[in-house]
Amino acid sequence: MHNAEIARRFHELADLLEIQDANEFRVRAYRNAASIVEGSSRPIESMVADGEDLTAIRGIGDDLAGKIEELVKTGNLPQLQELQGEVPEQLTELMRLDQLGPKRTRAIYDALGIGSLEELEKAAEEGRIRELSGFGPKTERKIADEVARLSEREDQRILLGEAEQVAGPLVRYLDELDEVSRIEVAGSYRRRRDTVGDLDILVACDDSGPVMERFTSHPEVAEVASQGKTRATVHLKSGLQVDLRVVKTASFGAALHYFTGSKAHNVAIRKMAVERKLKVNEYGVYRGRKRIAGETEEEVFEQVGLPWIPPELRENRGEIEAAQGDRLPDLVQEKDIRGDLHLHTSATDGRNDLREMAEEAKRLGYEYIAITDHSKRLAMAKGLDARRLRQQMEEIDELNDGLDGIRVLKGIEVDILEDGRLDLPDDVLDELDLTVCSVHSKFDLSRKKQTERVLRAMDNPRCNILGHPTGRLINRREAYRIDLEAIVEAAAERGCCLELNAQPSRLDLSGRYAGMLRDAGVPGVVSTDAHAVDHLNFMHLGVAQARRGWMEKKHLLNTRTLKQLQKMLAR
Repeated sequence: MHNAEIARRFHELADLLEIQDANEFRVRAYRNAASIVEGSSRPIESMVADGEDLTAIRGIGDDLAGKIEELVKTGNLPQLQELQGEVPEQLTELMRLDQLGPKRTRAIYDALGIGSLEELEKAAEEGRIRELSGFGPKTERKIADEVARLSEREDQRILLGEAEQVAGPLVRYLDELDEVSRIEVAGSYRRRRDTVGDLDILVACDDSGPVMERFTSHPEVAEVASQGKTRATVHLKSGLQVDLRVVKTASFGAALHYFTGSKAHNVAIRKMAVERKLKVNEYGVYRGRKRIAGETEEEVFEQVGLPWIPPELRENRGEIEAAQGDRLPDLVQEKDIRGDLHLHTSATDGRNDLREMAEEAKRLGYEYIAITDHSKRLAMAKGLDARRLRQQMEEIDELNDGLDGIRVLKGIEVDILEDGRLDLPDDVLDELDLTVCSVHSKFDLSRKKQTERVLRAMDNPRCNILGHPTGRLINRREAYRIDLEAIVEAAAERGCCLELNAQPSRLDLSGRYAGMLRDAGVPGVVSTDAHAVDHLNFMHLGVAQARRGWMEKKHLLNTRTLKQLQKMLAR
């Protein structure tokens, strides 16, 4: 049972308790447990298997530790099963909407008997929701709009970070076989798309029997949809589909290229092969009936006159032309990142203190970090006012005096208010090393008003970095309406940077928009938005989006030395 699944169960438990109007502290405890598990870079299942004390995880007490262990060992949570029997299951369907919290969901269900998204949409169209106490026409319209967007959303696509939790252990499990000589996860996972529909695992070996047997008998497999000598498809207990392909070593490179995709990229490569009177498929490159290449991807590309193209670029969006003209970018790598410029501590809604965050960053080899706790507008996160922020600055000075090998910069994630003002006075922001400015409220403003709001914030020379610029939460909340092209153009004029937030549920900016930054000459900043030491390990997900945007080391702010960084921050 992967961390994402454990977290889902605790989120559902909290939702059902809230529907029943249970004690808010119990509800909050389960939500915190879900957040902690979701953000852990270590597999909780492995910790349980190794007999580790889960109460050593900050925020997990004896009761929660016991429930997590029971869930991992048995696959069930008795309290959750009991609640699922007490609460109509239709309510869980309605709670997929951001506009409907547990209490509103219950109110709609009790008053109108609505038990599905289709019925909810119909009720909104008929104007029945606005008649309920606490709703009104505006809320009704938002509910209808969100139902429509939810129905258009890609089904069965999970976060890239969640897919990693499945793919990594599964690959290691199969790679334990002596018969396996090479193994890779292909598809959109290898291209590092922000969501993954299914997993495509490719194995090179001479004897496929043991591999097929081990794959289909994995304890997480719920159903074997199909199985042959060289391919099998299974559905895991989580619902994720995993496809396995077994090929000979001589064909592994060709198969890896074929199953990595994208489809548009593959079609373009096959067309180039035809022009050379060759045929490219998953088994190799052929001249007539003779296979002339295919053991490595490099061989496949060479036969059509191209250098190897990184998987992140294979979307047929100019990568082939760039390869032909020797203009492929030298893509940024995680090792190029010198520091993380968006971190939270226990002073607001983080789980670790200043020193713990700094020491973990030092262990990871960073040259610097910036502490950017929330500003006072986020009261739920215990946001800092001017007095508490200045107190934290003093604590950072003291920490730096006794800390070798890393520099802790003073920062804040300051809210952009509805009118574009920043949430703290200019005089206190002037004392900081950097400021991350973010939207955390009023997501429903019109495109014009939201754009003007952010532009006004960027007019303030203290705005160094625009945090998670589109505000999306993948599969949970759509990006707010904003003219990102105008924002990027303004950032270029004002010397402001835009963040590539590496939180698995954000990946904001995505690769598509990262490319927009690159083209406009606006520096990006890959940051983890870490709320715990474990979250520092999300950096690779943000780097992947930078790579999908064709970004090189020179295109990112936090690949610079500390001295270079400080110079660039001086707007």
